[in-house]
Amino acid sequence: MFTIAIHGGAGTILPSDLTAEKEILYRNGLDSAIRAGINILESKGTAMDAVTAAVTALENNPLFNAGKGSVFNHLGRHEMDASIMDGKNLAAGAVTCVTGVKNPVQLARLVMEKTEHVMLCGSGAEELAHQFKLPFESPEYFFDSFRHDQWIAIRDSEATQLDHSGEKKFGTVGAVACDMHGNLAAATSTGGMTNKKYNRIGDTPVIGAGTYASDSSCAVSCTGHGEFFLRAVVAYDIACLMQYKGCSLEEACRIVVLDKLVKIGGEGGVIAADTKGNISLVFNSAGMYRASFKAGEMVQTAIYR
Repeated sequence: MFTIAIHGGAGTILPSDLTAEKEILYRNGLDSAIRAGINILESKGTAMDAVTAAVTALENNPLFNAGKGSVFNHLGRHEMDASIMDGKNLAAGAVTCVTGVKNPVQLARLVMEKTEHVMLCGSGAEELAHQFKLPFESPEYFFDSFRHDQWIAIRDSEATQLDHSGEKKFGTVGAVACDMHGNLAAATSTGGMTNKKYNRIGDTPVIGAGTYASDSSCAVSCTGHGEFFLRAVVAYDIACLMQYKGCSLEEACRIVVLDKLVKIGGEGGVIAADTKGNISLVFNSAGMYRASFKAGEMVQTAIYR
């Protein structure tokens, strides 16, 4: 028995926002990414490899605000964050404010596996990527005219936008999985906020806030307004409700996302999995790009509430 779920961001995503053609592109992107993870799990691969493959596929798709699809910061550059965690042993790796790295989730995994650290930032993280010959891309690879036009529209103001598609979309990608060995893993990646300043960091690279995995509870990947997810320590709070209060996966996700986050003004959602084959996809926004799969069933993709 194995399971996997992915997300491509949450927010005010309404049917009126997407043409039929654009909706097909998003659903195809989600389907392709989750199948990259499924292929590994079906071959008795690890949850770690599955979430890495799924998030890599999402990073390579310009529709999503991560990797190739990353938004522009205030200086017109791309600053990316990512994290990954292994539920088997609580090993974790994260990178923040990296530029030019094609797949930040792979760099986060290098931090976990090849260093004694958990989080690296900026040029130091990029130095590690060069050391292990991870692919880098030029600024042209990350350029998208639509995102560039949106940045141009607000670059001379103090405004930020949470994603390239509107003021209330939270552009993050992520994956959670439970493999045939009963081990969990989670990974999350983002390009951050359009026009962000001061090397702003959200919840995505912060273990316990945007990403968490423990075989004793669950694996969680978050997408939302990062400042609120940081304050609420969302991913770890869900795990704690399961481990210490005995909540089911769905109960824990609903308490945190639909009650605790709402009370402090936080908007967004989570995907989560446990070792019993349960998957939870809970959000308090109008929509969340998402897909899930359980062995023996069909892939489910969805966008709206």
